[in-house]
Amino acid sequence: MNVEEEVEKLKVEIQRLGTKQEDGSYKVTFGVLFHDDKCANIFEALVGTLRAAKRRKLLTYDGELLLQGVHDNVEIVLKPTPPPAAAA
Repeated sequence: MNVEEEVEKLKVEIQRLGTKQEDGSYKVTFGVLFHDDKCANIFEALVGTLRAAKRRKLLTYDGELLLQGVHDNVEIVLKPTPPPAAAA
């Protein structure tokens, strides 16, 4: 699985585990993602996938490197998907 595929799967898992916000974004804590059995089976390197998604500006979280235990309460916010452009 390449990075793009992993980032897309991460978005799906954040939507599954997170809470939808009024602005269309989703919030989940790192601990919830890290300790989820399905995520553990999908992502070989969850932290690396999170960093790749953050570099692509698809999500935000405080800090650079998240560590299990220490950062379990850090909120990860998946930004809302922009609506498709109207056909002209």
